[in-house]
Amino acid sequence: MVSVNLGLVHYVLDHIYGTLLHRSKLGTPFFSKGWGGTKLDLLERMVKQLFPEAHCQNWPPTAVHPMWKTVWETNSSCLREGVFRTTCDERLIDALPPESHNARVAFLTPKNITPEKMACVVHLAGTGDHTFERRLRLGGPLLKNNIATMVLESPYYGQRRPSMQRGAKLQCVSDLLLLGKTTIDEARSLLYWLQTEAGYGKMGICGLSMGGVHAAMVGSLHPTPIATLPFLAPHSAVVPFCEGVYKYATAWDVLREDAAAITQDVTSLTEDAAQKTGITIEQVRDRLRSVLSLTDVTRFPVPKNPQAVIFVGATDDGYIPRHSVMELQKAWPGSEVRWVTGGHVSSFFLHNDAFRKAIVDALDRL
Repeated sequence: MVSVNLGLVHYVLDHIYGTLLHRSKLGTPFFSKGWGGTKLDLLERMVKQLFPEAHCQNWPPTAVHPMWKTVWETNSSCLREGVFRTTCDERLIDALPPESHNARVAFLTPKNITPEKMACVVHLAGTGDHTFERRLRLGGPLLKNNIATMVLESPYYGQRRPSMQRGAKLQCVSDLLLLGKTTIDEARSLLYWLQTEAGYGKMGICGLSMGGVHAAMVGSLHPTPIATLPFLAPHSAVVPFCEGVYKYATAWDVLREDAAAITQDVTSLTEDAAQKTGITIEQVRDRLRSVLSLTDVTRFPVPKNPQAVIFVGATDDGYIPRHSVMELQKAWPGSEVRWVTGGHVSSFFLHNDAFRKAIVDALDRL
């Protein structure tokens, strides 16, 4: 009898999927237009302002007033979609593509119960999650627990995607930070709206993969206890882009040439900049690690109720190694880590029940 190591199978499947999607060179890589110039400088300064030592976590955030329309309604539930002007800083609005200036949300709620007797969880997008559907499917069964679901469409995704961007492959490094900072600002404004305008009794924030990183940051910065649920999330974007599968989907040569061109502008070089300056790919990777270290969740403050923080990791994740998940728990004593059997990709499809149970349990701890 042949014994099959299912963990290894899931791990290999992640890498096969990553090879087909990222290493085949058939599509546009991440950061095909370089670092982002002055936008990156602006984003580095503004993201640093999120950290606790800056003492400027900016609460309350900018208020939102979504324009709602009903998509469908039954005797027991209702789905609405809303649009509002992004709440990020005007300097960031200028840096955003015009398509991303207006935010979109889907709001799935149970009927015949008042908001103060309900909970609502804001769901943030993982890499490549351009629509509302997957997250609505995750949240839909929670209606029976009187838990509403609010799904935010990220900038650069879905109807907010720039016309020149292909799929989820952001064109500049600055776009990644801009996507994150804008998502955090919009999510914080939505939580404020749920609390002050809609009157919800309990609230939470969750997300898968990249969305989990953003959810952790939002939960960390919220001034009152909320359920915080990062699923399949690394402690930092350094992990997938510099150590994991995404490093094969990154335009390293473009980043090298862009870095050399910046140096050329400074030194007025006329020869081939990359050769003249001697910039190596490893130096470029070090620079990217430095930039993406701004997304390190372990540098953020511990949430107000760490017992209401539940991380869910996959045992054989080819994208997010176990040690990265454990870094999160180590940084936030009192939080919980749960493990589902499988890889990064397979867990998206196989473990929605585990994600839902984590949501219910975390809300019960508030």
